[in-house]
Amino acid sequence: MTNKALVPIVQKEVIFYEDTIVAVRLTGGEIYVPIRPICDNLGLALAGQRERINRDPVLTEVATSVSVTLTQQAREMICLPLKFIPGWLFGISANRVKPELRERIIRYQRECYDVLAEAFVEGRLTADPAFDDLLASDTPAAQAYKMAAAIMKMARQQLLLEAQLETHASRLVDHEQRLEEIEATLGDPGRFITPDQAMQISQAIKTIAAEIQKRTKQNEYGKLYGQLYREFGITSYKLLPANKFDRAMAWLTDMYRQITGATDGEPPF
Repeated sequence: MTNKALVPIVQKEVIFYEDTIVAVRLTGGEIYVPIRPICDNLGLALAGQRERINRDPVLTEVATSVSVTLTQQAREMICLPLKFIPGWLFGISANRVKPELRERIIRYQRECYDVLAEAFVEGRLTADPAFDDLLASDTPAAQAYKMAAAIMKMARQQLLLEAQLETHASRLVDHEQRLEEIEATLGDPGRFITPDQAMQISQAIKTIAAEIQKRTKQNEYGKLYGQLYREFGITSYKLLPANKFDRAMAWLTDMYRQITGATDGEPPF
């Protein structure tokens, strides 16, 4: 348990049947409940409950000291986080208290958490009447609440559906890109050669041009590209259709063999 008393930013008093219980909100948004008012309402000895909290390995870890204002006077009180209040209350045996307090303790164990939570979430400051009963009254406010709840549910479903569609759309884009790559590799007429294939063609033309220059002393590099463009009806070797790549390489191989006189073996490109 922390020793330094924390100062709440919000304090609320909630009417719980004939009792008043208190809850506070700290700067981090956590809701804490001082146990002293509850002990007073239930006729429990505060010292005994403090000892029980200190013995519990979970409760002693989460308990903290908070400055709570009661009867216009600030006091440091041991408090538990709201979500641990049921655990503390259920540690109180209703069979071991005075008979006149038994039903009250059971009521706290059953309803106290919900009432305190609603005090901060929905602004409800009383345990009576029950919220479900209010919705069943079919008043204009109840109808508006039901309609708003239905709209929120539909909006949540729409958000989840859109997220799923976005995920599916992203996967479809990935599949389409992979399909395009496969089609290009397999020679789809609408696709051009890959960068690696373009490099092979460029290397082949350089090799052939070098062989011609050895024999004629002339630079036929540009002329060879012109022949390639006319042969395959293109304006750039990079725009060669993927399904014509093998034919283009065969055409260049034949040209190399004609110039060098080689009749067999693979050309050096």
